[in-house]
Amino acid sequence: MLLPPPNPSIKRDSYGEAYQSIIAKHRRSPMTSASSVVILVAPDVDALCASRMFAELLKQDDVLHRIIPVSGLADLERMKNELLTYTELHTLILLNMGSILDLPSNDWFGCFEENLTLHVIDSNRPQNLSSLFGSEDPEVDKRILIWDDGDAEKLTEEKKAWESILYDPEPDSESDDSDDDLLISDDEGDDEEEEEDDDDSSSQVGQKRKSNSSQDEPSPKRRRKEERAQARAKRKEKQEAREARELHEKIINKHYSVGTWYGQAASGIVYALATVLERIDNEILWLAIISLTFQFTTARISRATYEGYQQLYSDEVARLNATFPEDAIPGDFEGIRTGQELRFTLLRHWTLYDAMLHSSYVANKLAIWKERGRRKLSGLFAKMGYSKSHTQQNYQWMSKKGRDELTDKLDLYAPEYGLVELSYPSFVRHYGHQRLPMGAADMVEGICALLDVGGRVKILAEVAGTQNGGEWFGGGRTWEVGTRWRDDDKENKPPQQPAEPNSNGNKEDANDDAKVPVPWWIKNFWAAYDALNNVKAVHEALFLSMSIHRAIIREGCSIIDKQQIKSMNGHRVVIITQGPDLDLLAQPATLSKLALWLVDSHRDRVPGTTMGRSKRKCLPFVVACLDRKAGSYLVVGVTAALEDGDVRKNLFGLAFLDAKEICNARSRHGTFDTSVIEINEADLTMFLQALCNRPNA
Repeated sequence: MLLPPPNPSIKRDSYGEAYQSIIAKHRRSPMTSASSVVILVAPDVDALCASRMFAELLKQDDVLHRIIPVSGLADLERMKNELLTYTELHTLILLNMGSILDLPSNDWFGCFEENLTLHVIDSNRPQNLSSLFGSEDPEVDKRILIWDDGDAEKLTEEKKAWESILYDPEPDSESDDSDDDLLISDDEGDDEEEEEDDDDSSSQVGQKRKSNSSQDEPSPKRRRKEERAQARAKRKEKQEAREARELHEKIINKHYSVGTWYGQAASGIVYALATVLERIDNEILWLAIISLTFQFTTARISRATYEGYQQLYSDEVARLNATFPEDAIPGDFEGIRTGQELRFTLLRHWTLYDAMLHSSYVANKLAIWKERGRRKLSGLFAKMGYSKSHTQQNYQWMSKKGRDELTDKLDLYAPEYGLVELSYPSFVRHYGHQRLPMGAADMVEGICALLDVGGRVKILAEVAGTQNGGEWFGGGRTWEVGTRWRDDDKENKPPQQPAEPNSNGNKEDANDDAKVPVPWWIKNFWAAYDALNNVKAVHEALFLSMSIHRAIIREGCSIIDKQQIKSMNGHRVVIITQGPDLDLLAQPATLSKLALWLVDSHRDRVPGTTMGRSKRKCLPFVVACLDRKAGSYLVVGVTAALEDGDVRKNLFGLAFLDAKEICNARSRHGTFDTSVIEINEADLTMFLQALCNRPNA
């Protein structure tokens, strides 16, 4: 059942009423354990922030709950079977998952007990029409609430088509055949009667005069004509119904086949709930800002959409925080402020040179993968009056004058190099004298690094204070989830403590639970979850993010320099089989960032092409990376727009499914992102051929 956004001018159930029903059901329940309210969370920054916000609201109402991360559809199906055994479960909340599924069916949540209410807050599009507008079981529909951002209310044609197919029976082909036989037999009978009428016309004149008294009884000929007329009318009615049904099926098929895209962030919907409940504070506002920035920096929403929500949050920032001029912010200020953010990666925490070098926008305009492009960057610094040593020291250690004049000098000299859109409106949070200010984009980089980099990947990250120290004074450490740093050369290691014996005196059984390995992505999830309110952990994770960006630039420049981008029927295809960063790139999020970097580097250099039924030109990129441990390739598909800041619907979800059916490739979808798929190592070549050469490719 569709749950529309709150509207003060219309009296209808919305987010506030749904939340109050959760609280009421929890308080009425005789068993109120943590398993009575369960929140399933997808492993992305938006869902992570939304879960933190929702958990805070439940905590304020003294509602026990449980948060469970879910990696993909297979994991969700396994979790569904486990939840069936939860006898105390009465509320289940899905964050950034489930909207595309037929939730009322018995394959998913239609088989649960009647006391369970399912709440879905998902930014993924398209949404399943059965979950939105009803299924064959109205009782199940009442227990499934889709928290909508207003997009579903615009699906008037889709709703009409879905309800028509759901409630109107399909025309019976057998009855149509019988009607056709009747019409054929009547036509033959009429021809015979017309011949008889011509022969006996003179005799029938006298008979008609005698039959005037019996006009109440229709003649057999008239009856056959009436039956034929009724059959034709019935046939026409069924033909119209069949054509209408085919039209409705086309509308529904178009709804699912136009590609995938993203609506309002799940955190934005939870923020609207907090607004209705009058519980807004800086913590909840900051989480909503992080989610919005995450959607923008990962090309999930266009710049126009981002600026619309950014203006809304700017008003909230002005309402909850004191306002100061840019050059008069007190040192002890702890709050959020708005401002223009330069499109340079981690500028506040990196060097100016590295921040610009690792920016995909600067990479596209200057072609930094070439030596000539890097000389252009150095020439830009020289025109602005910044020496090489000045630009390669930490940005915070630069002179205050150099930092203050940076924006004005960029506006003056950067357009000569094609750099005309170097900033966008964003937010910065200040922590007083405790920490450096943290931009919303910086928070996204740190949380993404914690969340996305697998625990099985060993990556060398620099430590604060050791950048550019050279062989003698530079330093780095291997990053590990949970412990953050690993000192491989440490000599004084504490001795291993012996295991505590259990009640039976058996030391081996005491460590049975410790022997069960925890998946790396679950460790990452909780590390990122805890870091949302721990700026120190995020600040340390920024060095991990820098290492990830270095790997992306290193691999991207190598791909372009070695001309590894192949053109296959309008698709740009890249296959990565070796390199020092192979294990790191065999992660969905990291490989997606590389694909977006390649798109940005080619946006102004290659012509666009059409894909599928869409008539709008785009840049379809397919990047495959070998996962040596799994014996498979991780494949990412990106449908990018030709203009910077614009977004196209991703058509690779259905394209991957079609290609897999054509060539019968062994594959697996490990995440909720349909544009990411794992293909068996031996099946990659035929999969790519089927993908690029399929009809309407």
